[in-house]
Amino acid sequence: MAALLSRDDRRQLLALAREALVARVSGLAPFDVDGGPQIAVGAFVTIHHRGDLRGCLGRIEPGSPLVQTVGSLAAAVADSDPRFPPVRADELNEIEIEISVLTPPEPVDSPDAVIVGRHGLIVEDDGHRGLLLPQVATEHAWDAVTFVAYTCRKAGLPVDAWQHGARLFVFEAEVFGERG
Repeated sequence: MAALLSRDDRRQLLALAREALVARVSGLAPFDVDGGPQIAVGAFVTIHHRGDLRGCLGRIEPGSPLVQTVGSLAAAVADSDPRFPPVRADELNEIEIEISVLTPPEPVDSPDAVIVGRHGLIVEDDGHRGLLLPQVATEHAWDAVTFVAYTCRKAGLPVDAWQHGARLFVFEAEVFGERG
């Protein structure tokens, strides 16, 4: 995948995400976002505390310029991921931010079309939807079938739902973070 963002865009988005996260945790008023990447694409903001997942929120569909999407997601991930308690001020120095900028999803017919390490995955069926970012399969050393099964499970569906009518979509992500 060709890079969507310049090095300066990435630095600016990470700085904005950090500012939004700190403002939300500190109870400061939201701030206006000026400048920055104006492309309309989906994105996710993931935070880790001491290397462990601490929150992840995103938008698949573009709805506003990327700079606004990242700012609002970085603020929201501080206290709106239902899997985790709100981030505390004493954790902020140990929180690392990662941003994933998504390409539009494309339908595929089977796990055979999923390239682990390149593709993220969405499974949809009967009002259920699950999404896993490309880095998740790599981090867990999953093959494509296992990746699809876990994405089905995340959607609240049986692990073989893709064999019974659930729709599969792949996307790519430009992933960058404070770790380097």
